[in-house]
Amino acid sequence: MSHIRIKGARLLDPSTGLDEVQDLDIEDGKIVKKGRDLSGSADEWVEADGKWLVPGLIDIHTHLREPGFEYKEDIASGARSAVQGGYTTVCCMANTDPVNDSPAITEFIYRRAKETALARVHVIAAATQGLRGEIMSEIAGLAGAGAVAFSDDGEVIMDAGVMRRVLEYASGVGRPVIAHCEDLNLRGPGVVHEGAHATCCGLAGSPAEAETIMVARDLELARLTGAHLHIAHVSAGRSVELIRDAKAAGVRVTAEVTPHHLYLTDEAIRGYNTHTKMAPPLRTAQDRELLWEGLIDGTLDCVATDHAPHADYEKDVEFDSAPFGIVGLETALPVVLSAVHAERISALQAIMRMSTTPAKILGLPGGTLDLGAPADLALIDPNTVWKVQARGLASRSKNSPFLDHEFQGRTVETYVGGQRVYKLEEA
Repeated sequence: MSHIRIKGARLLDPSTGLDEVQDLDIEDGKIVKKGRDLSGSADEWVEADGKWLVPGLIDIHTHLREPGFEYKEDIASGARSAVQGGYTTVCCMANTDPVNDSPAITEFIYRRAKETALARVHVIAAATQGLRGEIMSEIAGLAGAGAVAFSDDGEVIMDAGVMRRVLEYASGVGRPVIAHCEDLNLRGPGVVHEGAHATCCGLAGSPAEAETIMVARDLELARLTGAHLHIAHVSAGRSVELIRDAKAAGVRVTAEVTPHHLYLTDEAIRGYNTHTKMAPPLRTAQDRELLWEGLIDGTLDCVATDHAPHADYEKDVEFDSAPFGIVGLETALPVVLSAVHAERISALQAIMRMSTTPAKILGLPGGTLDLGAPADLALIDPNTVWKVQARGLASRSKNSPFLDHEFQGRTVETYVGGQRVYKLEEA
């Protein structure tokens, strides 16, 4: 394997607090040296010219769709989208067809990823059989096959007794449970946030309490069982307050927020653009403010994309009939960078929330520039201005609310295990 030297990069390593312009050497797939003006030869030199060199981003909430929905996305296309966005590791949810509720499906996904994926892929298996929320999956067998967590995301475990058992069994094998918190009875036919914009658009609303009630329930179950609960895609400000209080009380909980909930509000639905339809829905400006406060103070531990690809014809219908979800692997970093440019969050803290902390939550390698660590890296130009266009997205699906939106900053190179798997000029 070649010896690569990346010259003059701004190294951002949240695991050590490093923020300094240095060189970094990669050899045999690992980081072997870093420092100012490194001497000695290298097989390849990369002139970074002050661009940011960061640990590869890690997404713990991705829908890769394979098996069963390859027309939306497959493991190969999802991984291409990931590395184009600076992600070197993605963790895929279980709402495939068949549902990933058996060791055989988990093993199939790992095998396909090894054969086709440019990024590292880890599997999050179903918490209940068929995602029906009724009978617990084969937790121990799935963990043995490599599942790093359990979740019925895309569906909800409405039965508290079932959720308790899932938490207990997952805790027994040392895995977290990732909860999609939404009371389906309270949500009812709601497709957007219940509020003035829903009323003006004539769309059925879902109150924020549909989320917060289930967040409160699952926090109580986590307290009861002592299990590691991870709350997915927090959207409501009250949820942040509940999580903050639970952490202060010693409950073992972590939580994530998506870039679209940090950037957009329910006002975006006014154009009936189905790319603004997601679960949980976009909330109010006040909710968005509380989400930012939670991310900055660590109540919300990380940013996760909830990358959910759908075919054009599925989204090109009436708003009520369209599926929930958007793609996000290629726009997540630019969205967060917009807050860095606005001096709302520091560069080091942004990378921590997108790399170092996600690795810790699921016990994954990466998230660091330490010597000997895997050379999973993203080289970021924080200053380049570009426009999101469908033809430029590597995902098989193009359902993004950010199409034609202009951002400042993007990934220009991505390395996985010391191999360059993406370069902007060649994309």
